[in-house]
Amino acid sequence: MSKTTHAESLFARLKGPDRLHLRRFYRKPLGPPVLMLHGSIENGKIYYSKSGKGLAPYLAKNGFDVYVGDLRGRGGSTPPIGRGSAYGQTEAIVEDIPAMMELLLEMRGDTPVHWVAHSWGGVLMASCLARFPELAHRVESLICFAAKRTIRVFNWEKFLIVDLLWNRIAPAVVALCGYVPAREIRFGSDNETKKSYEQNRAWIARESRWIDCDDDFNYEREVKKVKWPPTLHLAGSADRFLGNPRDVYDFVKETSRQGSHFRILSRKTGHLHDYDHMSLLTHPDAERDHFPMVLRWLKEKTYRKELLKTPAVFSSI
Repeated sequence: MSKTTHAESLFARLKGPDRLHLRRFYRKPLGPPVLMLHGSIENGKIYYSKSGKGLAPYLAKNGFDVYVGDLRGRGGSTPPIGRGSAYGQTEAIVEDIPAMMELLLEMRGDTPVHWVAHSWGGVLMASCLARFPELAHRVESLICFAAKRTIRVFNWEKFLIVDLLWNRIAPAVVALCGYVPAREIRFGSDNETKKSYEQNRAWIARESRWIDCDDDFNYEREVKKVKWPPTLHLAGSADRFLGNPRDVYDFVKETSRQGSHFRILSRKTGHLHDYDHMSLLTHPDAERDHFPMVLRWLKEKTYRKELLKTPAVFSSI
């Protein structure tokens, strides 16, 4: 295995001019493949930095072949999101994620792939499995960082950012611009299309149904039929509303409680910090705190089985 981490950009083509960017990191080109997906108003750089830090380089350094995807129009995917971008999360579920998996099939054959998701990326990956249950046999395991589908917790931060800004002010911005200019107004690291914003807003509502607005596909029903991959859910105790542990646990129950392990990253649970929505992936201490747990989960089937012996439960902190 090389002592140098290699990085390269790959592209998967969709219909028309759209291309999906995947940033690949590896030292061992035939190492176990990992596909990473970001969340809303984000791109794949949540997993890596220019200085070589982050979960993607960390896993590559430890023998994994890592592919960090940028959803359509985000990050290095082209063309970037603009007023005329008509796609949304339905297209991410039905076209983008399958296209990424098709590229990995070309690169690595039918080798099982570990999936890693942050925030809303976990909802999109779960939705893709509900749509295409045949993909499940190619998914070795799933790790979700702060993934939630609904936001039911209430506090002042949630009221200001979600209820006021996201639900009340953002519609006017979207009507004016034709998309969510999150990067330009420094509200996020990347922009969102109007359709994606509207679909996201509909799903995160407290009592929302997990149903596709395009064709009424019932994810909440179909997800129960999937042979669910072993899943590790991690939530930060200081995540006030974007991935609050209570909302993350609701998502665990909605997908596969029996096949999941749920852990809150906090000082009270033996970790170095009380992590929030971003720092559980970006904190400088993550590599010596919980990343080794992630690495062991990916490497050892026996470790996964041990964690899954007890169904996921929520313990208040």
